[in-house]
Amino acid sequence: MKYVVGCTEDKRGREAISLALVLAKSLAAPVHAEIELVHIIRGAAPGDALSGSERAYQDFQLHSAQKWMDRALALVPSATTGRTHIRFADSMAEGLLGAVSEFKADLVVVGAASTGPFRRFTVGSTANALLHVSPVPVALAPSGYLPPREITRITCALGTRTGAESVLEVAVDSAAIRHVPLRLVSLVALDSEAHKDKGTDWARTHARQALDRAVEGVASRTIVTADVAQGRSIEAAIEGLEWDESEIVMIGSSRLAARSRIFLGSTANKMLRVLPVPMVVVPRFHVPVPAAASLAHI
Repeated sequence: MKYVVGCTEDKRGREAISLALVLAKSLAAPVHAEIELVHIIRGAAPGDALSGSERAYQDFQLHSAQKWMDRALALVPSATTGRTHIRFADSMAEGLLGAVSEFKADLVVVGAASTGPFRRFTVGSTANALLHVSPVPVALAPSGYLPPREITRITCALGTRTGAESVLEVAVDSAAIRHVPLRLVSLVALDSEAHKDKGTDWARTHARQALDRAVEGVASRTIVTADVAQGRSIEAAIEGLEWDESEIVMIGSSRLAARSRIFLGSTANKMLRVLPVPMVVVPRFHVPVPAAASLAHI
């Protein structure tokens, strides 16, 4: 497994590193993760600068970034493979996507915008761009994220639209390889206007059907449970659920997403406003790289 981590010289960068390390640490042998710490400097590389002043400024940023990235690398335990990279690009999102392609990464990890409320998400420009075009899952660390010693549960939010099966498959494999329980949350009752008149019983039926599929897919590798999120709004439903501070949430992409690409839908956007734990958004019809396909997804 290979994780690209968007590193910035602030708490957002440290929170992204913390989440990547927790995800990596939770993997069970023989699977392991390599951490690629990537810092993006906006603009041209010094050698491509159009003026002397621009060249001097980009050189200054490069030297400053190298010092900070050395400190970032020191956060990676010796038992985990970690490397630092500094790239020049027009935007952080563009640079991170280039790194994902270059390193054939399985996951990209970023932090919430620095203006976000404690333990909540405010999606900044970088995360927003990644959440609409990334070809690999995107993991988001909430503002104020305090990394637990280990991941204790994975929650998977499911709907009924085409493509829901792919996020279920990713969640099942991710929970199994970490030997942690998987909780399925049905958002069907809140999914669209068409489902509102079907009521909670219909939503519970859907949750049970999803549970049965997951139990079959997990092949006794972990415990699977199901729950139904209910409330006047998606935000209220999410807040009404019980959350473990050491869990992560997985959700699929909108039906508007191109195949094997992320597009954050309205449900996920509303979840982000109140979710107190990290979220992993999975591309539509996600297919992992062959080397990791039989072992894990994130």
